[in-house]
Order: sequence, then structure tokens, then C-alpha cells
Amino acid sequence: MKIIKSATINDIDAKEVSVESTFTKGLPSFTIVGLASNNIQESKDRVKSALLTNEFKFPPKKITINLSPSEIKKTGTHFDLPIAFLISLYEEKKIDFKEFHIFGELSLNGEIKDSSQIFPIILSLAKQNLIKNVLVCERSAKKISKIPNIKIYSVRNLLEAIEFFRTNDKSRFVYEKEESNHEKININGKEFYFIKEYLHDFKDIKGQENAKKAALIAVAGNHNILLEGSPGCGKSMLAKRLSFVMPPMSLHEILDIAKLQALDLKEPDFKPRRVWRSPHCTSSRASIIGGTSLGEVALANNGILFLDELPHFSSAILEALREPLEDYKLLVSRANSKILYDTKFLFVSAMNPCPCGNLLSKNNSCRCNDLEIKRYKNRLSEPFLDRIDLYIIMNETDINDKATISSKEVHEKVISAFKLQMLRGQKELNGKLNDEDISKYCILNDESELILEKATQNFNLSFRSRNKVLKVSRTIADLANSANIEKAHLMEALSYRRR
Repeated sequence: MKIIKSATINDIDAKEVSVESTFTKGLPSFTIVGLASNNIQESKDRVKSALLTNEFKFPPKKITINLSPSEIKKTGTHFDLPIAFLISLYEEKKIDFKEFHIFGELSLNGEIKDSSQIFPIILSLAKQNLIKNVLVCERSAKKISKIPNIKIYSVRNLLEAIEFFRTNDKSRFVYEKEESNHEKININGKEFYFIKEYLHDFKDIKGQENAKKAALIAVAGNHNILLEGSPGCGKSMLAKRLSFVMPPMSLHEILDIAKLQALDLKEPDFKPRRVWRSPHCTSSRASIIGGTSLGEVALANNGILFLDELPHFSSAILEALREPLEDYKLLVSRANSKILYDTKFLFVSAMNPCPCGNLLSKNNSCRCNDLEIKRYKNRLSEPFLDRIDLYIIMNETDINDKATISSKEVHEKVISAFKLQMLRGQKELNGKLNDEDISKYCILNDESELILEKATQNFNLSFRSRNKVLKVSRTIADLANSANIEKAHLMEALSYRRR
């Protein structure tokens, strides 16, 4: 019995699968067992056609392919190539597959294709230190070449793949990895990548200086932000520009985003740009939090989750967001499994001041009564609002207002603040620091400590709110290139708290 190593996606991570085969006497048949999905069962026809097209004889025996372990459900068309190897080379006893993991979908003429699952599977196996050598097609090789510490061999078709195992010299099949051509910085021996492309620019926004400063703080430290203002004042316009000025990314973050894109059935682009997710307020709870598939909360990891018209989202969604906003993880329970997602995203939200939107307007009168405004505001619970770091009221702009800063200038400030945070030895940006790191990096002098104590009493700040003030103060100090948190930094951080 021969065995080939492959793998399958199990929820969000990969599980190693052994593809086994036996050829016994009996009526000719071809069976695949081991909880194989329909797309794996269909591989019987693809494999048979590919072999016969390339003049291989299909063994007139009872062929059984087993995908082990049998208790895990397997999906994916990438099992075609391992199955084809086991059938085409079943008589060649000297060939040993144990050093390789093999993935590839077969066309009817024997050409080897990529599939959406191959990249996330190999990335997951690499993180588990389960893979060293991999055989795939050239398109798959180009994607997985971004993953460090694995050796990649690429082939174009079934004949070339069979030749790969028959020859002793495999050097000509080695895929040469390409170096990243994106801009990067090296901090403490670790490389971080960024891209200077600004599809939407801050220079398009006139006025709103306070909101721009708050947005800069939010991006530089990964602080959750809520923008409130009348329709047309620029809330969404400001939010859409944030993804272009986000902090540099490590290779680990770039690969994680690419993995989520692949699992979302999108082509990974491997650019060092944070993802932007903006679900509509009518979206279901499952589509945002997650259920049988990935939700927006999981897909926004290492990026931005923007909720426009925040009070119009259902209370079930808003209350379910409390856990990922606080713990940066989300546990989703399914019928037979539990999945833990990372949720280290920048939460950006926007809302009107009242149902009609004109409460803060200088030109239009508000049509809402006090009860309607109260009901509208009460859609956001205090525990939910307590997870917001920066609360900004945006007024209508004047026709004479001018743009004062570009996205390029904002991005340079963000990168400078990012360097300071990483040079301090932080593993996370200021907004995602835990209690231990806050006491280590967010130190106040005696005068500032006294001011914070008074603010805690006067504004009834919770322990969580107090920590958020400290973290925002640390980011403001970083943007000012200050090693210590000064009184002015703390006072500015307190001004962004909702009262």
C-alpha cells in the first residue's frame, strides 16, 4: 500500500490527510472512501480521463482510495493529483512519496490547476511545522512562494509530474522564490512592509480638522473610533481613506490576510495593505459574526471593519461585537466544532445625531422629538459604547474650508509612530495592549496621574475606559515624538471620551 501526504481545510485551519490506495482482485471498480465530499468523488472522472488521455492504462482491478483519518470531512479538488499518482505509478515499487506533500486539480487532458484551498492549506501546515517539501502547479507555486521555510517544486501537467518522481535529479523542478518589491522598514531585525498608493486622499476633505486628528490617532494606534454628524459632513468620506494610511504590516499579517481572501473565494493579492470590510446595516448576524462560513468580523482581521449607520444594525449584532472588540478573539460554536477567530481589526463606525440626521445641522431643522432621539441613541448600549476609544462629533463644513493635509503626510506620521511602538518592544499597537503592557508602556507622571484620577471620578470612567484613555494618550505622545506621556497628551485623550 502506498501513501501520499496531502491535507484538507477543517474550519479555518488545515488537517493533514494521508491518501492511501489498494488494488485487489475482483470486478473493476474505483471507490473513494473517508468522508469525501462531492468534489472529491467527482475526481474519479477527472483522474480517469487525465490518465487515459495521456495513454496510461487504467488498472482493471478493484481500486480503493482511502482518505485518512476517516472521521474528518474532506473537501477540495486538490486531491486529484495524489490520486492520479497512486493509480498511474501503482506498479513502480521504488517510488517513495513520503518526503512530499502533493496538491493539484487535474483537467481532463492532464493539465494541473490551482484551487482556492491550496494556499490556505499550505500556509496552515507551515505554521504547524508539518510541511517541508511541496509539489504543486506553477500558479500555486507563485502564491505559496511567499511562505517562508518550505521548498517548492512545480510541474505543469501529469506527464511532467510523473517524470518528477521517476528522475533522481529534481533540481530543475525547484521553483525559485521572488523577492518582494514593496517598500519596507527593518525594526529590531524584523521587516515590515507598506505601500504608498492613495486611491482616496485626505486632501479631498475640506475642514474637519478635529476629525482628521482623531482619525490619525485611531490609525496610528489601532483605536476604535465613532464618528457622529449630520448627513454629508464627511463621515464615510473620512473612513474610506483610512485603509490607505494604515501602519506597515509584517509578512505574517500579509499572509494571514491572503489566507482569509482565499477562504472567501477571492484571489489573494499579497499587497501590504490592510483589508477594508464594510457590511450593510441590513446584513444578518451570521454574515457579520459568522456561522457556517466566515463572517465579516473574521475577514476584517488585521484590517478595518466599518459600520455605517451604526444604530440601524440589529442589537444582536452590536452586542455580539462586544467580545471581539474587547478580547480581539471570537469563539463561534457550530454543531460539531468550535472555531476561534482572531479579530484584531480597527473598528470604525459612523452615525447620525438623530433619526432625521439634522440635529446638529446649521441649515436644516430637526424633525425629531426628544423621545425619538432618545430611542435612537439607546440602540447603542453603554457596554458597547465603552469599547469605543475615540468619539468625534463632526459639524458641517463651510464652503471656504480648505484641505490641510494629504494622505501621504498622514501615512508618514503613522509610520513614524509605528516605529516608536515597535522599538519599545511592543508586540501589538497601542490600542490592542493588554493590562500588563499598559502598566509597562503607558506610564504617567504624578501630575497626570492626579488628573486621570479626578477625571475617573467626575466622568464615572470604568476600568476599561481608564485604560483606553491611557492607550490613546500613549499614541498621542508617539505622534508628538515624545518618549513620555505628558499632561497635554492626557488632556487631549480625555477630550475624545464620550460623556
